[in-house]
Amino acid sequence: MLQAVANAFKLPDLRRKILFTLGILVVFRFAAHVPIPGVNTEALRQLFQTNQFLGLLNMFSGGAMSDFSVMAMGVYPYITASIIFQLLQPIIPQLEELAKEGEAGRNRLNQYQHLLTIPLAFLQGYGQCVVLQRSGVLSNFGLSRSTLLPTLATLVTLSAGTMLAIWLGELIDEQGIGNGISLIIFGGIVADIPGKVGQLLVSNPWSLVLFVILTVVTVVGIVVVQEGQRRIPVQYAKRVRGTKVYGGQSTHIPLQVNSAGMIPLIFAVSLMLFPGMISSYFIYSETTWVASIAKAVYALFDSKSTAYWIIYFVLVIGFTYFYTDMVFRQQNLSENLQRQGGFIPGIRPGRNTEEYLTRVLQRITLVGAVFLGVVAILPFLARAVTDTQIMLITSTGLLIVVGVVLDSMKQLEAQLLMRHYEGFIKR
Repeated sequence: MLQAVANAFKLPDLRRKILFTLGILVVFRFAAHVPIPGVNTEALRQLFQTNQFLGLLNMFSGGAMSDFSVMAMGVYPYITASIIFQLLQPIIPQLEELAKEGEAGRNRLNQYQHLLTIPLAFLQGYGQCVVLQRSGVLSNFGLSRSTLLPTLATLVTLSAGTMLAIWLGELIDEQGIGNGISLIIFGGIVADIPGKVGQLLVSNPWSLVLFVILTVVTVVGIVVVQEGQRRIPVQYAKRVRGTKVYGGQSTHIPLQVNSAGMIPLIFAVSLMLFPGMISSYFIYSETTWVASIAKAVYALFDSKSTAYWIIYFVLVIGFTYFYTDMVFRQQNLSENLQRQGGFIPGIRPGRNTEEYLTRVLQRITLVGAVFLGVVAILPFLARAVTDTQIMLITSTGLLIVVGVVLDSMKQLEAQLLMRHYEGFIKR
């Protein structure tokens, strides 16, 4: 592997791409430390220790929200816009047709996602600022006449920071190595690890050892499951045109064990944190029954309760099946095979092929779904065993880190093999 890295730096174009990617990440980290005026840093630190939802948003901001910098929202509004368009494609035929038009259609969809990101950034920025203002973190914010201009300036700054982060990510896509948006998130997650390691060394060194062992085991499991696939054999019929024979070759359809990636974890975490966040506003209500219900809901969705872990585990499995099925239906594999003259040996083309692929996908998805559920609750179990509130990295963050590293390595592997160099992956 070290030789492969050395080979990559020997090639001028690959070296330029790697250095360009690292340079963009450095620029993002500098921007992530430019604070917004009027923030009570001590109150912000205490709020992050008690609010898990802000911790999730901090991860997608690349660690910028913990300082409430100009990059506080990161690329999360863009991720939300992307998920919305993925959910709308099966519902709106025009969007589905655009997705099938190749690169031109994808570019048009990307433009729509950018346009939707702007109002989403304003809405999310306003919501975050309201939460911070009520917690005593942010002053001079509101819709009154005296605070309207500072409020507008803050929202414009946050939205501009989001668009800047997206632009930096797209620069990496065009001129660097790896997926730009994922690398922006990756950089923030990795940047927080040294500080957490130092805290664990001071507070509980044995917890650090346990977390490192658990992280290594989990990373190995993630790599095995993420790379695992079921290969469905496909045969293409021979076609004779004049004196030439086309087709007749054999290939396969690679069905991933976990084709949903980290999306189920994001859906599940967002759904789990939302009731607790809403109920926290009504705990101190003057109406007795409202306060009682709010306290019960808040206790149920507290990450320290066993019920929270069980519900979280079940939701991850459910969302894994939901998202996998949604993506699979968009691909129209059976229809595309029939159109290209391909068929699965022993299975009739058309509806029978679709039913067969669906059955196989549901069986292998069970392994990926259970694995994601276990990965989701592992950090909480480890925290209960070690009796510490400091976590090196969350389950979602770990999936992002491993996924980004694997994707970047595959891109470098492809670049090296194109130039007849030995890659990272031994065959």
